[in-house]
Amino acid sequence: MKLYQSQGKSIPQRLVLFILQTVILAIAGWLLFGGEKMLLNWWGWNFGQGNEPRQIVLFCLFVIVYFRMIFTIFYLLKRSISWEEAISIPIAFGLYYIGFSLFSLSTGAPLSISDIFFILVFLIGSWMNTASEWGRDRWKKNPDNKGKLYMEGLFYYSMHINYFGDVLWVTALALVTRQPWALLIPILLICLFVFYNIPVLDRYLENKYGKAFIVYKKSTKKLIPFIY
Repeated sequence: MKLYQSQGKSIPQRLVLFILQTVILAIAGWLLFGGEKMLLNWWGWNFGQGNEPRQIVLFCLFVIVYFRMIFTIFYLLKRSISWEEAISIPIAFGLYYIGFSLFSLSTGAPLSISDIFFILVFLIGSWMNTASEWGRDRWKKNPDNKGKLYMEGLFYYSMHINYFGDVLWVTALALVTRQPWALLIPILLICLFVFYNIPVLDRYLENKYGKAFIVYKKSTKKLIPFIY
């Protein structure tokens, strides 16, 4: 799959991605607000007591992710979307919406001060991801910047600051569930970024921008600002 290399509207793919996202979010809401009882009646799956305020908070965070994703796919994302992405991206978000929902149902822990910190991390990561993409989009709309490499805004601190934002908000969701096993999901996401997305994108950017990207790569952290 040739990520990052083609431009296009990809309207059918975007619509399919939107529909699947909506369905997955609806399933998550169903699970969090009564669906687990039906699963218990149908198949004997008992998730535990759960905690309704925690489930409400988690679903509200899902809704924020959902609207950010819609804004991204219909406004910020200018490149074409393949059918493979139109299917694989909702699968990934299914891990977030449905996976984290199931994890949260298995804990009765009440909300605490630590959850406020987790929510703050979620909001910071969400802002970091969307603000970095939005800043780049506005910069690229300036005709004077045509053909230039964007190294400003939040991308001054990390070559892939948008990915780091993803890591933050996904990790925060895992922590809100209060289930250690939920941390496997952000760990998988980090591995995907480090071993696939970032190398593929770096090769593309180096081929496109040449020396400018090489200089940028030498002077800027790859993912985590000031660290890596």
